[in-house]
Amino acid sequence: MSSAASLKTLMARWMMYRDECFRNISREPQMTGLVCNRTFDKYACWPDALPNTTVSVACPWYLPWHKEVRHGFVYLECDADGQYSKQKNASECVSRDPAQINMQHYGRVLSQFRTMYTIGYSLSLGALVLALGILVTFRKLHCMRNNIHMNLFASFILRASSILIKDAMLERPDDFHVVQLLFTAVGCRVAMVMMQYSILANNYWLLVEGIYLHSLLVVTVLTERNYFGIYQCIGWGAPLIFVLPWVIVKYLYENEECWVQNINMEYWWIIRSPILLAVLINFFIFIHIIKILVSKLRAHQMGYSDYKFRLAKSTLTLIPLLGIHSVLFSFVTDESTSHGALSLRLTKLFIDLFFNSFQGLLVAILYCFVNKEVQSEILKKWRRWKLGRDIEEEYRHTYSQSLQMKSGSIMVPPSNLSPEEKQMLVSNSQNGMGTELPFTSTPQDSSTCSSITEDIVMVDRGKCCSVQQDNAKSNL
Repeated sequence: MSSAASLKTLMARWMMYRDECFRNISREPQMTGLVCNRTFDKYACWPDALPNTTVSVACPWYLPWHKEVRHGFVYLECDADGQYSKQKNASECVSRDPAQINMQHYGRVLSQFRTMYTIGYSLSLGALVLALGILVTFRKLHCMRNNIHMNLFASFILRASSILIKDAMLERPDDFHVVQLLFTAVGCRVAMVMMQYSILANNYWLLVEGIYLHSLLVVTVLTERNYFGIYQCIGWGAPLIFVLPWVIVKYLYENEECWVQNINMEYWWIIRSPILLAVLINFFIFIHIIKILVSKLRAHQMGYSDYKFRLAKSTLTLIPLLGIHSVLFSFVTDESTSHGALSLRLTKLFIDLFFNSFQGLLVAILYCFVNKEVQSEILKKWRRWKLGRDIEEEYRHTYSQSLQMKSGSIMVPPSNLSPEEKQMLVSNSQNGMGTELPFTSTPQDSSTCSSITEDIVMVDRGKCCSVQQDNAKSNL
């Protein structure tokens, strides 16, 4: 429909039609034997039907164009097993009005978009949970940069979860009890509020990533421990400043259904304006960082092909981290595409939904799964575990041979080794045999992490979290 008010009227008429269908179903006597049972399939009300027959009912009277199709019918087949077919023929109930045809096409496209972004958010959710678990588990990866990454991952997880839950709440069952509908509406509104908060939090943690990276490259003095509290206030606290007024306005002036529709678009700017502000600030930070990268790459006097490759790699790596793709259609608003710009609106929706849904997956891959230090820590953990198993097997084998050789005494080999014994065996094998274990390394501070350029800018390699700010800039 062309407006939220029309949609509200359509919803009310649909509920009246549904209630009337259920009343008729409960009053009419039920047929005996093998039949297709009466039902309401969210579109039309179907009576009992004999197998291998085609049932026809009048076009539903709740349709906004019912006057055009009042003499038409919708058809549904009852198969030999006594089950209604899932596909119905409603061609006679379709409006011939070009405007309605366009809106029906728009609805079908939106349904396909929903399938696409549901897949994207589901994949992102799984990857982000795994990435967050890896960063939390390995304490050597805990530094300022990775702490910000972990909060960014958490905001992506919250965003994906809230959107999937909101969509599930909108798919409410065909239950016409008032208490159930009220409960569903309240739960759906809570899901909507959480979705708006998570989207704002996600955008502001992307802004925090940009601010932190910019501070590493520009600011001369950086006290990371003091600034992390400010970053948390920006990422998790700032969205509350905008979500709470939006909730109050929606409750007072647009307390309709699930709060999905925006009847007065001026209220919607309470959510849109802070998102637009964060996107623009990150875009300017992105441009400034690219300028710094260009100047530093030129200072290295490298070849033109290598220069282009490193600059392109750095730029493409920064785009998902800072959410720069959001700038493409930031100024294409819903109001500007509401009349005669359906193709532009669909293009904007597709790009926004596609990149936003798969962005979490891309960020998890770039900043966790293919990160050299994360891979190194996982490899060290695997080698320690594998070496411990090998030593335990060798220990058991040695005791087994000694039992066969010593017939005069009885020795019972231990069945299990404690972690302390395994660690002692590992240390003894290293000291006694004089061989360096593959996982040994020089001691590092607990906040050690890979360089900002290897993970974020991808230009140089080295350690960044254990050095001062001026050393980080010189390494870049």
